[in-house]
Amino acid sequence: MALTVGDAAPAFSLPGTLDGVHRRYTLEEFRGQPVVLVFYPGDNTPVCTRQLNAYSSDVTMFEAVDAQILAFSPQDLASHDGFSADQGGFAFPLLADVDKEVAEAYGVLGPMGFYRRCTFVVDGDGLVTYVSRGHAALTTFRPSEELVEAIRAAS
Repeated sequence: MALTVGDAAPAFSLPGTLDGVHRRYTLEEFRGQPVVLVFYPGDNTPVCTRQLNAYSSDVTMFEAVDAQILAFSPQDLASHDGFSADQGGFAFPLLADVDKEVAEAYGVLGPMGFYRRCTFVVDGDGLVTYVSRGHAALTTFRPSEELVEAIRAAS
């Protein structure tokens, strides 16, 4: 059954990296504020690179609504560190969902187990308030303005 608006967001605990610093991240630690969960297919791929750079450039828009962005892909921390370094850093952590358990819980795996480009907004109570499900080959992503508006509409 696919996760939909109004559902409780599945909990997770994953290793992540931000500015080369590694630690575990959980959904629970952001309780009380909106969280934007960005599932992207792969590090150093054209659309994913554009997407994460766009959200990083627009981070002040997300901060204005007290939202935390977390980006997930199936690559490991070494890949995430290299990707982030190649891009001059991102304004949010990249989480390593190597076994794809979080992707499975959120229903973002496509054919043959590949990550699809999907975005969720989770409110401060842990409920899903916005869902955008893409496809592996999708060449577009949801703009920051749309995500920020979804956060405002849910609060």
